[in-house]
Amino acid sequence: MLVQYLQGAIADLDTLISYTELDIQAIKRADHDEIFERNLKKDALIKEFETKKDLINQEVQTLAKEYPQKTTQELIGQESGALFETMREKLTKLKQINSDYARMVFAVSEFFTSLMNTLIPKDTPAYGENKRVSSTQHTSFLQVQA
Repeated sequence: MLVQYLQGAIADLDTLISYTELDIQAIKRADHDEIFERNLKKDALIKEFETKKDLINQEVQTLAKEYPQKTTQELIGQESGALFETMREKLTKLKQINSDYARMVFAVSEFFTSLMNTLIPKDTPAYGENKRVSSTQHTSFLQVQA
């Protein structure tokens, strides 16, 4: 069972990596709807991975209780050991690609925030205060007074 759980977890990580790579391509094309649609799939896949991770943990704990005299390497065997290494490599790759994606998302967010602040200044007067921004203070396309 351990081998099956590990193989399933690795397949989930491969899919998450490919989804994130697609998200990076979509953000470069400014296709944000595609990203939002894929987020639901990614959330479900993350939950599936976490379930498999818990099953892996339970399986290893069961083996450890059954054979307390054996080392972890002896318990899991050579095939499972190789799969654990593959899973670690996939997790490292996913971490890196998510980091790259996060930097891109942050840059896009900062761009839109600065654009909005240029178009619509965010001078918020205190309650009951009537404050106008003079045209010499800010260059913007729109002034809002409430």
